[in-house]
Amino acid sequence: MAATSAPARWHRNLSAKVAAIPMIVTALVVFIGGTAWTVLYSFTNSKLLPREKFIGFGQYERLWSSNKWLISIENLAIYGGFSLVFSLLIGFILAALLDQKIRFEDTFRTILLYPFALSFIVTGLAWQWILNPDFGIQHVVRSLGWESFAFDPLYNPDIVIYGILIAGLWQGTGLIMCLMLAGLRGIDEDIWKAAKIDGIPMWKTYIFIVIPMMRGIFITAIVLVASGIIKVYDLVVAQTGGGPGISSEVPAKYVYDAMFLSQNLGQGFAASTMMLLTVAVIVIPWAYLEFGGKRRG
Repeated sequence: MAATSAPARWHRNLSAKVAAIPMIVTALVVFIGGTAWTVLYSFTNSKLLPREKFIGFGQYERLWSSNKWLISIENLAIYGGFSLVFSLLIGFILAALLDQKIRFEDTFRTILLYPFALSFIVTGLAWQWILNPDFGIQHVVRSLGWESFAFDPLYNPDIVIYGILIAGLWQGTGLIMCLMLAGLRGIDEDIWKAAKIDGIPMWKTYIFIVIPMMRGIFITAIVLVASGIIKVYDLVVAQTGGGPGISSEVPAKYVYDAMFLSQNLGQGFAASTMMLLTVAVIVIPWAYLEFGGKRRG
């Protein structure tokens, strides 16, 4: 019976398996092969073109001794931490407000989601104008009589990353709001009625009942936000170009500059490998706990 069941299982959905072969081959060649190629040549002295002159960890030593790279890591940590927290917090609060069946809900939802339809370049350029001290928010407030008001984050090296953060939150929070709203609309009405009958305050209902039930929605939102954090590049280029000086550099821009402006492929590959390692350190333990735990259960 076992000998005959194995071929039967193999021929089951055979057409679907054959159709998946090109996708599997593409994934193996492009993603896994490209990743291995990048890691391999990060140990070489490749400049304009790849070359197999291995120098060990020389590129990594140079990378971590670069002030530009250290600043980019610090900026990514600040941008990522605040972006993750505020995207989830603001998105959930907006979703909770819209879930109250307010009037013109469709209009508000469209307005809040509209920024997500824009490209990061458009968003960056728009907020570059809005935060410009000569004709942006600072100029408007001062024209109303507050002459001492100062708000020019894109021109202040100490807080420039927060100016980029504002633009990122403005664009991405709408999508998180829609995900949270879909999750809230999936909560059974009987749960709300039972909580109200038991006299549980609204905020406790959200924190101890609703949010745990929306675990899957939160995981999806975290993955989406985290993927945008790692590859943030367009906003920086559009708003500041990495300035003032190098105060708003991020890892993705460092990789681009090393590979295409400095024509140092080895350095760019080393930076790319560190970004990949960072993602792996976060994703692999999460995937193991998420899926391995379910399999054991």
